[in-house]
Amino acid sequence: MEIKVTAKNIKLTPAIKQFVQARVNKLENYFDDVVWAQVLLSVEKKINQRAEIIIHAGRKNTVSASAVEHDLYKAIDAAVTKAEAQMKKAKSKSKSKRTITKTAAVEEMASFGDHILLPANDVKFSVIKQVEVTPMNPEDAAYEMERLGYSFWMFLDEDSKQINLIFKRLDGTYGLIKPIKKK
Repeated sequence: MEIKVTAKNIKLTPAIKQFVQARVNKLENYFDDVVWAQVLLSVEKKINQRAEIIIHAGRKNTVSASAVEHDLYKAIDAAVTKAEAQMKKAKSKSKSKRTITKTAAVEEMASFGDHILLPANDVKFSVIKQVEVTPMNPEDAAYEMERLGYSFWMFLDEDSKQINLIFKRLDGTYGLIKPIKKK
């Protein structure tokens, strides 16, 4: 996990940075996919020490906690404790949702299989759309697909004069399907 430490109105010493990293690294135990953490340390009116921790984990999980104390180390500990409580709560919430979803899906599939058995030849289309294909290169097709907000796009390749299909992959890259003759 990458930890970014920022200090305002205070000198960030190696000891403070090491203390922050040791405390924040403990929070990585609650989520497997913690991307990075940001720690903001500041002094307000020369009395109050403020520590704010923002943790970014995958699947849209962001935890934010802050604490104000007279001692900077106590403020860091308090913020970590608050973040830890939030992460425990988020983890238990996601576990309970997964259990409920799995149970509902299993029950639904069991009841679905009991009542309806479709023959393999019975395919029904709800929508049939005719698309005008225009000659373009794959880069232009990707641009057109993004412009229209689609996850795939069919186009006529300028070079091969064949229908191709471009699609957006989950990792943000693009895939291209080109036809070949069956041997």
